Amino acid sequence: MLQLILGGARSGKSRLAERLAAESALPVTYIATSQPLDGELNERVALHRQRRPAHWQLIEEPLELARVLRENAAADACLLVDCLTLWLTNLLMLDDAERLKVEREALLQSLAQLPGEIIFVSNETGLGIVPLGELTRRYVDEAGWLHQALAERCQRVVLTVAGLPLTLKGTAL
Repeated sequence: MLQLILGGARSGKSRLAERLAAESALPVTYIATSQPLDGELNERVALHRQRRPAHWQLIEEPLELARVLRENAAADACLLVDCLTLWLTNLLMLDDAERLKVEREALLQSLAQLPGEIIFVSNETGLGIVPLGELTRRYVDEAGWLHQALAERCQRVVLTVAGLPLTLKGTAL
């Protein structure tokens, strides 16, 4: 089962995804896409680490998400990817403009063949005003297109607001 958990900053989306992974009763592998490059992001990563059960496996992969999913997905496993918008940011910051297209297409093409339970977490960024800068506008556009493509392929899509899940597609929580 593919699930997409969307929400704004501090909406409870990661906590919900972690709860769903734990409730799956499957071995969980947490796939972290962040590159903690500053103090504030280091603090966020530390909070996530403290919250996760110690027996969960951890893979840190900022770019090659499709490869990691193909290598680790199994019928008797749950993969939790947190988060897609950090992965997108990592790709947008590369000097290679084609890399985002290649990695995004690889991710979308791999989804139909992945066994087991996979939970994606991502920031919903399209609810506010249109950003002024070209890079931030591209980021919002790319995130929106990625979310639409993933939502089409996922069996469940949930928007999380104030810690409350609103099921947009699939079985309600």
